[in-house]
Order: sequence, then C-alpha cells, then structure tokens
Amino acid sequence: MDNIAGHKSSLSLVTNIAVLCLVVIWLIPTVGLLVSSFRDREQISETGWWAAMFPVESAERMRPEPEGVSQDGDSYVLEGNVFEAGSGSVSGFGLTGRDPGAAEVGQTYAWFEVEVTEEDGEIDDERIEIAYPADGDPEFPEATEDGLPITPGSAVLQRSLTVAENGDFSYVNDDEISRAPSLYVITKQPPDFGWQNYRQILTSDGMDRAFINTLTVTVPATVIPILIAAFAAYALAWMDFPGRGWLVAAVVGLLVVPLQLALVPMLTLHNQIGIGQSFLGIWLAHTGFGLPLAVYLLRNYMIGLPRDIIESAKVDGATDFQVFTKIVLPLSFPALASFAIFQFLWTWNDLLVAKVFLPSNSESWVMTVKIADDLLGSRGGDWGILAAAAFVSIAVPLVVFFAMQKYLVRGLLAGSVK
Repeated sequence: MDNIAGHKSSLSLVTNIAVLCLVVIWLIPTVGLLVSSFRDREQISETGWWAAMFPVESAERMRPEPEGVSQDGDSYVLEGNVFEAGSGSVSGFGLTGRDPGAAEVGQTYAWFEVEVTEEDGEIDDERIEIAYPADGDPEFPEATEDGLPITPGSAVLQRSLTVAENGDFSYVNDDEISRAPSLYVITKQPPDFGWQNYRQILTSDGMDRAFINTLTVTVPATVIPILIAAFAAYALAWMDFPGRGWLVAAVVGLLVVPLQLALVPMLTLHNQIGIGQSFLGIWLAHTGFGLPLAVYLLRNYMIGLPRDIIESAKVDGATDFQVFTKIVLPLSFPALASFAIFQFLWTWNDLLVAKVFLPSNSESWVMTVKIADDLLGSRGGDWGILAAAAFVSIAVPLVVFFAMQKYLVRGLLAGSVK
C-alpha cells in the first residue's frame, strides 16, 4: 500500500520524528542562550540555564563596617545583618574562603586556641575550629586532626561567628574590632532576570560606530560577489567556449578549500598592491571566499531554466548580454536571494576575516570584534554579555532571512532534480 497514489508512505512518520528531533536539538541551545542573556554573571557561574527559575546558592564574602562594637568581658562583639540594606537567605557560613559553608544556620562557628601535647612530650598551642549549637556549649574533641591530645580546659576563644537564616549575625573576637572583618556566607538568591547585559552592550562606547562598520563591510561584500558570480554563472551555463568544463570543475574544487589557508597569502598580496588592511581589502577577501559557492549555486539554477525561452530570444536578435539582463537574471532571483542570505549571514557574523583584513584600531571595529575585544576582554568569561551580544548581533540577519526565506529552498534545490 506504500506505493499506491493517495496513501502516505510508512516512512513519513519516521521522517517527521527525525525532523522534530533536529528542530529540538537546534532549539535547546538557542533557548539556553536566550535565558542566559537575561541573567547576571554570578548566577550563570553557579547554575545552568535550566535551573534559572530556582534560587541560586552562592558563596559571598561580606565585610560589615565595625560600627556599634560592644565589649563582653575580654571579647569584643559586632552585631548586624550581612545583607545590610538588602535581603536574602543564608544556608551556611564560615570564617575562611576555603570553607565558606563550615557551619549551618543556628550554629556557632568558632576558633579556639588549645594546648596540645607533642609526641616528644612538649606542650604547644594549636588552633582548632568547631561548630556547635548557638544556644549550647562547645564540645571539644580529645585530640586534634593530627592526633595530638588536647589538654582539657585549655581552650581559649579567638573568634566566633553566629548567623541566622535572615542574615543577622554576631561576630566575637578576642581583639578589638577596628576594621571590617571578613565573613563568608552561603546565600540563597532568588532568580534574577534583567536587561543589564543588553543595556551594557547597546550603551557601550563605540557600538554605534561598530554597527555602521558592520553594515559597511557586509553590504558591499554581499553585492559584489553576486554581481560577479551572476555573469560567470551565465557564461558557464549558456555560453559555449573551450575549457568550460574545466572551469566548472575548478569552481567545485574551490568549494572545499578552507579559507584559513588563504588568509596570510591574501593579506600579503594586499600589502604588496597597497590596499593592506582596509575596507576595500575585506570586501575583496569576502568576495574571493564567497565566489565559488555563488558561481556553483547560480550556475546550477540557470542551467535549469527553459532552453526554449533563451533560444527564442536569440532568434529574435537578442545578444547574450540582453538575454542575461532581461530574461535569465529576473528568472534567477530565487537563487540570487538564497546566496544573498548565506553571504550576508556569513559576513555579518564573521570575526576571523575582520580581525585579519581590518585595522586594529577601535574606529574600524565591526560588531563581532567590538564584542570580543572590548566587552568580553581577553578571557571572554562573561557569559551573560556573550549571550546577549549573540541576540543583538543576529537582529539584522534575522530580518534579512525572514524577508527572503521563501526563495531559500527554491534556490538551494536548483539543479538537484530534472
């Protein structure tokens, strides 16, 4: 029944499932990038985008000002709230950055100085760290972690910290508290979404210039190869001359040549002929890299046009140029639009060619270079900025794609069937 007209093939379900899986595979990273673009750097570093709707636990260093210090016997006490004017929830705390969650809320974390007996019998002082209930007394171990016995009753408090879930703390020190102490807490921060990443990108100095530079590079780098490739494709499709087959084979061969192999030779050539690193240089570079695909795509489309139309025009006295401009070129608009989409997307999102063929000064930066060199810095670790920059940079290509998407499939499938 699979081959009977009017009946769907049994493979249609498999095809639909395969297409759906491909869409999901491509969609998941995009959704993750979108979610990350609205999160701040700290929350991105703590949890993945799939946990963005849940509270985030992060270790933070607090330095409360030593105001309102009171004396309790031989110790000095500082009380306050680690969140100051803000709010939050504490799940753990400590006195050192190596173990910020040494104690839980409702406990007291303290440093004591105790006397220990060395292996040779000598008495020495050593610090131990213990956590105990805030409303109870500390229970000291009989020996240190190194196995040295502790002298009972020798413990002397050096400092302690008690933190409640709402951030209220009590810090005790055996010395006078004259400067802000370092307190470490594990806080539960609610999900934080905002426009700060987009605001930083759009309001950064020179972004408007980078946008104009990107248009200055992309538009000519899209138009020039289309103009050249259209003439070449017509000649390879409808004009008979010696070596045409070899030229077609050469075009197909150039499709598999990595552009990275040509970067240094082309830049050397540009420097020798005097154009160096300039807008003209990058236009010619993008033209050279885009021509093989353009010629191949347009030639396949043009060779599939009805021969009767072209032969009738030539019988009526039309020249090859007139046939090309008045018949072939208008009929080839789907293929032209398909290549224009690819070339525009490639040149707009390009970073490598722009870094090589444009001057390194900020006045010549395109958007990709501006984002990579200025906003992200040398390490590129600010994922929120990177995610937001990705969506800012694809705004214009999306407009171009949706404006010409109806021609994309028609142009790509040109020449694939007879």
